[in-house]
Amino acid sequence: MTDHTDDEGSAVVLVSGGMDSATAAFEAKQRGYDLYFLHTTYGQETADKESECAQQLAGCMDVTDFLHIETDHLARIGASSLTDDSIDVKEVNLDSDEVPSSYVPFRNANLLSMATSYAEANDCEAIFIGAHSEDYSGYPDCRPEFFDAFHQVIEVGTKPATSIELVAPFVDWNKTEIAERGLDLDVPYELTWSCYREEAPACGTCDACAYRLKAFQEAGVEDPIEYAERPTYCES
Repeated sequence: MTDHTDDEGSAVVLVSGGMDSATAAFEAKQRGYDLYFLHTTYGQETADKESECAQQLAGCMDVTDFLHIETDHLARIGASSLTDDSIDVKEVNLDSDEVPSSYVPFRNANLLSMATSYAEANDCEAIFIGAHSEDYSGYPDCRPEFFDAFHQVIEVGTKPATSIELVAPFVDWNKTEIAERGLDLDVPYELTWSCYREEAPACGTCDACAYRLKAFQEAGVEDPIEYAERPTYCES
């Protein structure tokens, strides 16, 4: 796994509809790649809103291709508050070091497997994913070690002539640094969605909303999407 590349060519970007993946897409574009967007829905509560955001982002970035795949097997497997109605999406606890209920078991391995197939079929040179340090503090499949290991899987499991770099440009960054980079790149954050609970307005109190609001507050910029509540998460 690499966190930077200067090569030009084509890249698959895992685009969820959220701010991290949108920033990763703009980062890939800034590095000179032609973009292939891969968006998946897996039974999450906000699937329709996320798909709408991913499609709008694709429309404003002139992507080469947009592939939407239904991965409902993750919902059928369950064990996540994002896909199982019997499990509540908990209120935020920014100090917790436990794996949150929103963790979808081994989701990134599923998504990266599809991204690898998509990249190899289209002779893409890279796969971009927007995971970052605050993700891997809670989600085991967002750790740098996971991406290092999966890059080895890509190398072993593709054709000898295939060369695909797994790029996690923000893996050592926090969300505030991502927001600041995105603002520099003019990412249209109004076309992104992070809330785990609602499709409009965002709740403002789930983990995803809290980390997003905190990032914008620390960056000194108002988050452009609508919230039911806008708590202050910035400590300064």
